Amino acid sequence: MNNKDIREMTDAELAAQVADLRREKLNLKIQSRTGQLEKTARVREVRRDIARCLTEMTARAAQAEVK
Repeated sequence: MNNKDIREMTDAELAAQVADLRREKLNLKIQSRTGQLEKTARVREVRRDIARCLTEMTARAAQAEVK
């Protein structure tokens, strides 16, 4: 997921995306602990995608306060 896609999402879509990504992160963590994880880099990608979404949400909240 890139920043352009994230910026085009609505606030509700961003919140849903963060929830989905956190669920995926949990599943990846469980797979990692049980030795079933094949793509270890996916954990890093999901973590960074969560951060990108949260950063956009924070920026929107700050922009709303300024107006």
